Amino acid sequence: MSNFKKFSITVIIGIIALLTEFGFNQPRIAFIIIALAGGVMTVSMFIGMIQTLRSGKYGVDLLAITAIIATLLVGEYWASLVVLIMLTGGDSLEDYASRSASRELRSLLENAPEIAHRLKDGQIEDLNVDEVSIGDLLLIKPGEVVPIDGTVVKGDTFVDESSLTGESQLIEKTINDSLMSGTIIKDTSLQIKVTKKANDSQYQTLVKLVRESEQKPAHFVRLADRYAVPFTIVAYVIGGIAWAWSQDPVRFAEVLVVASPCPLILAAPVALVAGMSRSSRNGIVVKTGTTIEKLAKARTIAFDKTGTLTKGELAVNTIQFDDGRFSENDLLQLVASAEQESTHILARSLVAEAKQRRLTLLPVSHLKEFTGQGIEAVINQQTLRVGNAKFIEVNSTELTEDTTVYFSLNGSYLGYITFEDILRSEAKATVEQLHRLNIAKTVMLTGDHAHIANQIAEKTHISESYPECLPEDKIQILKKLEEKDRPVIMVGDGVNDAPALAVADIGIAMGAHGATAASESADAVILKDDLSRVSEAVRLSQDTMKVAQQSVLIGIFICIALMLIAATGVIPALIGAALQEVVDTVSILSALRARR
Repeated sequence: MSNFKKFSITVIIGIIALLTEFGFNQPRIAFIIIALAGGVMTVSMFIGMIQTLRSGKYGVDLLAITAIIATLLVGEYWASLVVLIMLTGGDSLEDYASRSASRELRSLLENAPEIAHRLKDGQIEDLNVDEVSIGDLLLIKPGEVVPIDGTVVKGDTFVDESSLTGESQLIEKTINDSLMSGTIIKDTSLQIKVTKKANDSQYQTLVKLVRESEQKPAHFVRLADRYAVPFTIVAYVIGGIAWAWSQDPVRFAEVLVVASPCPLILAAPVALVAGMSRSSRNGIVVKTGTTIEKLAKARTIAFDKTGTLTKGELAVNTIQFDDGRFSENDLLQLVASAEQESTHILARSLVAEAKQRRLTLLPVSHLKEFTGQGIEAVINQQTLRVGNAKFIEVNSTELTEDTTVYFSLNGSYLGYITFEDILRSEAKATVEQLHRLNIAKTVMLTGDHAHIANQIAEKTHISESYPECLPEDKIQILKKLEEKDRPVIMVGDGVNDAPALAVADIGIAMGAHGATAASESADAVILKDDLSRVSEAVRLSQDTMKVAQQSVLIGIFICIALMLIAATGVIPALIGAALQEVVDTVSILSALRARR
């Protein structure tokens, strides 16, 4: 209906211009035109108002309808026309402001890669990204956007990941490095092996999130509508008193003409869209305006541990043994050599530690893997076993609560190696910043043992720790939080966190590494592997809500001031109608401050 209204007003202005040029009776002509156009507008607005009321919200179109009718009844036809123009102009301003505020979000959609260059039998063929299969070999040329997630198999270059992470620094990529769709190749061509389908790739997942953020309405519009009833009553009271005092019904019309509802209609949603745009520039995709509102009011935040507070990368902590025949490096060399072909996270950590210590891995023969238990291998004609306590047949007195692998040589128990999850360097500062942002309670939910959880909680100053949690346990803990501790934020990164992210008032996914299930369940997604973006999301949301509320109140106070002045008869109806546009412009410009 908005486009029809704009078309109607354009036609009306054109007709008036022609009639004025030829000297027709302008008051009568204006009355006829306004009666017709006003009738159409009033009916459409009335229908819209009924729909708004039926949805449980209080619309503010009633003021505009009353102003149009009142000005017609008292003979202020041109003022009525201006009210119509200004109301329609409000729609145009809203469209412009929304387009301006969401430019960064839309650029993601416009730049979505669609074509891939597949290498097959020595030939290059172009095909749609949806037709690419896992395992295909793709060629990415300099300056092109990576169309699909993969691993580099040939070439090395620098890539620009700013569209995904917000980080402008170029990242070097070489053979065996992972490459995310949406990044831009800078120097030389690369060949990559596809590791994900198009729909599951990082950039396409981001595009889906952005589309969700554009399609879902901002909840704060309903909060703005709560001002509508008292604001309308104030307008009617001021207008009624002015009429009664002056005994002139024109005063009532003059008051209503300046009672512009546009600050209520436009300011809050424009500010929220601007805040969402600002968040996206900082590597945070916020799906809805509701999320911004809840983030700004949040009282509790819950973190998963692994991959969220920690890097999700285990590092060797201690090597414990009592056999004097070996040094610490000798044992690490043996164990890492046995594990060098395994893809288990602990095996990778052992091999990484050996390489860091510049130890040469030894050749292995007769390697056997026992699923869920450990491995057995022959090294230097000696049989080495590495695995869990049951597999190695460890005495109960030797058991530890840490993440541990035990090892034996030729059937004799030798010792164990413990691991620790590497705490993110920014974790402690992030928690402290959240406390300064009035997040009263910080919680950690983890499947680890109590003493490990308590160590992480102590290092990061988290107030409450819940260890040995299964996904359903996390859900129950979140559900049992008291009302005074809500809204609650849940931050996680893995598939096991998806249910908790969906149950929390606000779910934030650490999505830098393509945690698709977590991202789809979450209300916001952190695109860069940086926990501090969580506190930044809260800060930006608080700033946005402050700007939204200020913009609404600025518009309301200006309107009330103009109504009081109009009540004295100083502001003619026609001038008052024109002043509506000033109020609208001030409110929208104020709301757009949320972009910065």
